[in-house]
Amino acid sequence: MLSLPFGRLEARWWGTPVTTALVLLHEGLGSVGLWRDFPERLFAATGRPVFAYSRLGYGRSDPAPLPRPLDYMTREAALLPRVLAAAGIERAVLIGHSDGGSIAAAAGDQPGVLGLVLIAPHFVTEASGLAAIATTRAAYAGGNLRTRLARHHDHPDNAFLGWADAWLDPEFPRAFDLRPALARITAPTLVIQGGNDPYGTAHQAELAAALIPGGARLVFPAAAHAPHLEAPDATLGAITDFIRTLLPETQDAD
Repeated sequence: MLSLPFGRLEARWWGTPVTTALVLLHEGLGSVGLWRDFPERLFAATGRPVFAYSRLGYGRSDPAPLPRPLDYMTREAALLPRVLAAAGIERAVLIGHSDGGSIAAAAGDQPGVLGLVLIAPHFVTEASGLAAIATTRAAYAGGNLRTRLARHHDHPDNAFLGWADAWLDPEFPRAFDLRPALARITAPTLVIQGGNDPYGTAHQAELAAALIPGGARLVFPAAAHAPHLEAPDATLGAITDFIRTLLPETQDAD
């Protein structure tokens, strides 16, 4: 666990802790554990230590104050340097999924960010994505989704409601717009999206291609919202190749 002034965060390393690391930022209902075997495979493929943590409200971390502010993703990006400092990380390749991809994008101009891998990120809201979240919200109220989430989160209501209620707030589409943040990104960036993602269309990746100088985009047609789990070999291969351009094997890891 990492102890910070705002709470205790679940955290884990794969490999020996170093000052230059691959940092995983989880999705809106994710956690350290819900990355499944991806961190281990990433460490094995790249040889670079991997660090992941659960944000407040998720996994085994302390609960978050609710309701979440509608700009919670930019606030998480602002907190990121404090989390990395507590972990002893000075330079990082940020690898974010969904909300985590949005947080990574919002942090893309911070010192020490060597590169960004954005998996199924959101930069603006879309009607189809909000409809998918509303469907998930209904499933949480009437199905076994809460039971399933409770296996991975100490505070499942805090995790789910903090996410869903923010996204479904009528003011959220106006409050959430990361296009200005994309224009500030200077680090090399790879955007990966699934062709069947119910939470975001190709418009998200198109925004990144238009606004991030030199950004690369990959779409895996058979994948949905989690290409790293649904097309794991192709996604891992693309990320590994990208990381090797940033951190050549001949460069010291620390």
